[in-house]
Amino acid sequence: MKEKIYIAGCGGMLGEAFYQVFNKEFELKCTDIDINEEWLSFTDFRNLSQYSKSVKQFKPNYLIHLGAHTDLEYCEKNKEDAYLTNTISVENATFIANELKIPLLYISTAGIFDGSKDVFDDWDIPNPLGVYARSKYAGEKFVENNANKYLICRAGWMMGGGPKKDKKFVNKIIKQIQEGKKEIFVVNDKFGTPTYTIDFAMNMKLLLNKKLWGLYNLVCNGITGRLEVAREIIKILKLENKIKITEVDSEFFQKEYFASRPKSERLINHKLNLRGLNYMRDWKLCLNEYISDHFKNII
Repeated sequence: MKEKIYIAGCGGMLGEAFYQVFNKEFELKCTDIDINEEWLSFTDFRNLSQYSKSVKQFKPNYLIHLGAHTDLEYCEKNKEDAYLTNTISVENATFIANELKIPLLYISTAGIFDGSKDVFDDWDIPNPLGVYARSKYAGEKFVENNANKYLICRAGWMMGGGPKKDKKFVNKIIKQIQEGKKEIFVVNDKFGTPTYTIDFAMNMKLLLNKKLWGLYNLVCNGITGRLEVAREIIKILKLENKIKITEVDSEFFQKEYFASRPKSERLINHKLNLRGLNYMRDWKLCLNEYISDHFKNII
């Protein structure tokens, strides 16, 4: 008989990957406030009684809490909603998991670091900048301090979900290409670690199956920056002779992207490496696979 997993906030790019990766091995109940797939049902995890009732009716062996507001500018403009969605909902998940005596799996972010170092490992102390980072770190700390059994995995720059669900950097660059832009401006002063949603979900499933609870950095291998990622996208699409990438610093986009961002949010999977369980692939390999699977026919 299959074990059961309840996945909350499963309507986005990461939720789609978790559905694909976990669906064959586990019986799933996937919920969100945005019902954009036939395998989703409605639950607002910000509402404790609604969230609790939905989870208890399913009687899962594990609770995975995925959803969050990840748009930094939205969070700065809507602080109450940011904390309700990114922090209070995580407290709700912790209460529910503890009551049911089941492990809680929570997704945190590299964005909780302040950029004071070039690279951060699992044991570096976060110092969040801005509302998004503070609200996510508050969720992480609550799980760590209060959940009976938990798995916290910190993701980097997410890529996945295809054109419908990818609201991040890769799709933003590709959209500009689709719009016919011949010159694309990319910052040369922001550094991080891409994270392919499929690899992330698979490596997290491995940790769940092995019952290796705790806190882990979980990003693709290879450290990089926005500029190199953009150049790699152009290279994969074989558009080097058609698209010009112009380097700018973050001031160039100050009006559009006004929220505080660390210079570097690069992570290394130090703990996974020590355990011999780092199955995350190189970001260039994953980017190539992602673009080939979702974007090759629309450029």
